[in-house]
Amino acid sequence: MLRHNFNDLLAFRAVARERSFTRAAAQIGVSPSALSHAIRGLEERLGIRLLARTTRSVVPTDAGERLLATIGHHFDEIDTELAALSALRDKPAGTIRITTGIHAAEALLRPALNRLLPDYPDIQVELSVHSGFIDIVAERFDAGVRLGETIAQDMVAVRIGPDMRMAAVASPAYYAARATPQTPQDLVGHNCINLRFPTHGGLYAWEFEKAARAHNVRVQGQLTVNDIALARQAAVDGLGIAYLPEDYVEHDLATGRLARVLETWCPSFPGYHLYFPSRRQQSPAFALLVEALRYRG
Repeated sequence: MLRHNFNDLLAFRAVARERSFTRAAAQIGVSPSALSHAIRGLEERLGIRLLARTTRSVVPTDAGERLLATIGHHFDEIDTELAALSALRDKPAGTIRITTGIHAAEALLRPALNRLLPDYPDIQVELSVHSGFIDIVAERFDAGVRLGETIAQDMVAVRIGPDMRMAAVASPAYYAARATPQTPQDLVGHNCINLRFPTHGGLYAWEFEKAARAHNVRVQGQLTVNDIALARQAAVDGLGIAYLPEDYVEHDLATGRLARVLETWCPSFPGYHLYFPSRRQQSPAFALLVEALRYRG
């Protein structure tokens, strides 16, 4: 059946239930003459009379009663579901899938979710932790969390954390037996703990800067990991120098478990951002999460 015939079926349902062209026309927002024309067109296409008309009344024929019984509850179910969807549009509910690294998940997402979720029991959040980059559209994520300078320009980016700094750290015992690095180039002679990003398979180059000049160093060492928690623990255990977010090791630095080098070579850079496609239609739940995460420092 042609798509426009669905409108004629809705018109028929209204007349058959109201037993009046006038009341049915008012209900669906058309003129009585337009409604009568639609019913006649439907009857002509079906080749059967659906309504018996008199000057005082309109009643379904046997065929009309059969058609009403067949289609009526289907359209009622559609109306009910559309109403439910409209309610969902205004109610914070549903599942939100986010890809993130472990550091952002622990430092930013978990505290925000601890505040948000207890007040909104109909919101579900799925966090998927990855060390590398994920195509959030292809992998059907609602959003991702990455450093601001690494986000594609066609994405909407919302800052969710302060600027960050990196820290080159090792245990005091490690430094005790070796010369302390004074420049990034001095790392070449040290046992450094490498990070490998699984998405690209390559080792992370340690990025330094001083006097507006960048110095990227490909370090060497006995241990390579793909998780910053493993890198931190290896540094604490004296296995070498790790290059980690400053806030991630601030407690270790404060307690003396780790000591940093090359501090003046580590400027700040844009911190974590939540990003998502610009064409995304935000649900109330997603909009609420964005506001809960938004950085206001």
